[in-house]
Amino acid sequence: MAVLLDTNVLLRLVQPHHPSAPLALRALQTLRTSNEMLHITQQNIVEFWAVATRPIAANGLGFSPEQAAAEIDALRRLFLLLPELPLQEAWEQLVVDHRVSGKNAHDARMVAAMVVHGIENILTFNVQDFVRYAEIRVLDVMAIE
Repeated sequence: MAVLLDTNVLLRLVQPHHPSAPLALRALQTLRTSNEMLHITQQNIVEFWAVATRPIAANGLGFSPEQAAAEIDALRRLFLLLPELPLQEAWEQLVVDHRVSGKNAHDARMVAAMVVHGIENILTFNVQDFVRYAEIRVLDVMAIE
């Protein structure tokens, strides 16, 4: 089974003192033990960069660009980066079909990448962000054992 990782899972990996970090690590270890293929996308990298380099006071991690780049390099070594394919048509179809608006358009782009690449599963802390999409299966980090 191929699994796309939501950006919130990746962010917990670089925050070892965050209360959700052990849950993310456990879920990833469980999936790796089951020989699951763990993927990330360019969208993950953009979202990760935005949060990592945003000031702590603005709900970011306060990383320097150099720190963020080093963490992204590590993520690219740990997980399979899906090639950037044309997603526009798939994304537009999803946002129209599912009546997506506002910031949820970013999640729709992740789902579009999944559809285009034939990946059926996403691992996330934010299950509610993805339950509208019948095209995929949502794996809750909290439920992986």
